[in-house]
This record gives sequence, structure tokens and C-alpha cells, in this order.
Amino acid sequence: MRLNWGCGPQPVPGWINADRLPLPGVDVVADIRDGLALPDACVAYAVAMHALQDLPYPDLVPALAELRRVLAPGGVLRLGVPDLQRAIAAYLRDEAAYFHVPDADAADVGGKLAVQISWYGSVRTPFTWGFAAELCARAGFRDVRRCGYRTTLSRFPEIVALDNRERETLFVEATR
Repeated sequence: MRLNWGCGPQPVPGWINADRLPLPGVDVVADIRDGLALPDACVAYAVAMHALQDLPYPDLVPALAELRRVLAPGGVLRLGVPDLQRAIAAYLRDEAAYFHVPDADAADVGGKLAVQISWYGSVRTPFTWGFAAELCARAGFRDVRRCGYRTTLSRFPEIVALDNRERETLFVEATR
């Protein structure tokens, strides 16, 4: 089995789709902070694309630990989170085109950086590679690695199927 945590309104057939909102196609409706209604060690791999950053900082390690709990031994978690370092580099290059923020919302490149990093107020915790690796380790994961878009270092080639937003995303894999 494979888990798509934080699927939002885009559940994917063939996955256990989990979200806190009772949307069509969501199999597990739960706030991860309260636990997922899944048995221990029941999924081979889990993917969380652009969901973890919406949690406040104190909830990150417990959420990661809950994802670790549902992974089978040797299972892999793949995270996709906004890459703060990449956004800062674009800001320092004065590269307004990097940002997905229309000029009507913020014309200044600094404004674009602020709006994109907070994604109009929904992002509570921005991520860098080192910070993501540290949080995964604190949640008990081992072998935490940075990966590229649609590139996995795991034994599950299909784990990259949910990758999106290549330009702005930091991809991380961690093993239980």
C-alpha cells in the first residue's frame, strides 16, 4: 500500500488518500496531529506534496513521527516542500520571473518572495534542506536524502508519481 498524505482536492486513484478535509476521494479523513486511522507499519511508502509546510513548527516532528509510524520497516517517506533557499537565491538575483506571484499581488521582487514563501498566508513553516533533514532525523527517520524532481533514491520508482511544482520544490526522502 502507498499513502498520499495531504492530498487536498486532488486524490489519486491507487493510493490511500488522506486529508483533514472530507473531500471526494479522500479515504482517511483526519488531522495528522490527532493521528491517522491506519495501522502501524501498513504502507510501503508515503508521499506528502506541499502539505507539511502548512503545519506550525511545534507540530512538524509529531506529524513526521505519525507518518513514520504507518510506514513498514524500510519504508520511505517522500516530502515535497517549498524550497526557501531556492527562493532566496532568486530574490538575490532579482529574478521576478521565478516567483508564481502576479504583479497585481506584488510587483517588487521582495514582495514576491514574501508572498510566495508564505503562499498568501497558508505556509506556516518554510523549509531548507538542512532543516528538513534535521526534522526527519528528530522524528526517527534514517538515511535522509535530498532528491531531484521525479528522481528517487529509494527502491520505489513510482514514489515520484505525485511530484509537482519542480521549480520551487525541495524533495526529500527518508527511510523508516
